[in-house]
Amino acid sequence: MSKSVLVTGANSGIGLVTALELAGAGWEVHGSVRSPAKAEVVQQAAAERGVTVHTVQLDVDDADSCAAGVREVEERTGGLHALVNNAGYAQSGAVEDVLDVLVRRQLETNLVAPIRLARLVLPGMRARREGRIINVSSIAGRLSTPLMGWYCASKHALEAVTDALRIEVEADGVRVVLIEPGMFGTDVWSAAKEGGFPAATNARYAAAYARAESLAARSDRLPDPVWVARTIRIALSNPVPLARYLVGADAVGGVLADSLAPTVLTDYVKSIASGLRRTPIKVPFLPR
Repeated sequence: MSKSVLVTGANSGIGLVTALELAGAGWEVHGSVRSPAKAEVVQQAAAERGVTVHTVQLDVDDADSCAAGVREVEERTGGLHALVNNAGYAQSGAVEDVLDVLVRRQLETNLVAPIRLARLVLPGMRARREGRIINVSSIAGRLSTPLMGWYCASKHALEAVTDALRIEVEADGVRVVLIEPGMFGTDVWSAAKEGGFPAATNARYAAAYARAESLAARSDRLPDPVWVARTIRIALSNPVPLARYLVGADAVGGVLADSLAPTVLTDYVKSIASGLRRTPIKVPFLPR
């Protein structure tokens, strides 16, 4: 009998690729979506792949919807073996430019929602003395970058609470794992593509936003998110999973560079890369 898993945000990006990857590997996959139209997207993708993915309507930002969705999946399966908290989005903008309401929305989706869902599935996992919770974070959970400060904050916080949760529930037979992808070709960058930056406080921010929008338009050149999905599959199937899985050359390289290089140097590089500062000499693809 296959083990059941709930994947949030399953209609696009890493969530959809993960749902298909796990279904192909023999898992009983239940993907959360926010509307019937998005459920159809999942069903069509599953049919094209020749696999089965069940869907459940669930809004991760709504506590009642989360409770109802988890209850529905638990009744279908007789008990979830695993939860993959993938739903999330990136809030762009300089720290001072992002309004409080948008900050709260970012933290609700990327931080509060995953732990709310973990709280809902833990009683069943604890009763069965087994289970796995995968929280999809980001390299942004380790490294802060300008113009993405609130997104980085949400992922830093998710990593901190995941570390605590991992220790708290290990004795109950539940394993908690972090996945830390670098940049992959997903619609998490769609806000920047669609001009999703806030009003700029000054001309320097405005110029950096314009540059970031042009770079985001090329996100289809980024690596295939299937590598993240395969890492999630490994984390779910390994009897003794790692606490963290870095995914992507940029993620591994970024952590090494940030650990070994002086902060003054990494700050300078990030400032140049984001367009907040100009290089003293002409360098292809960098602002001057």
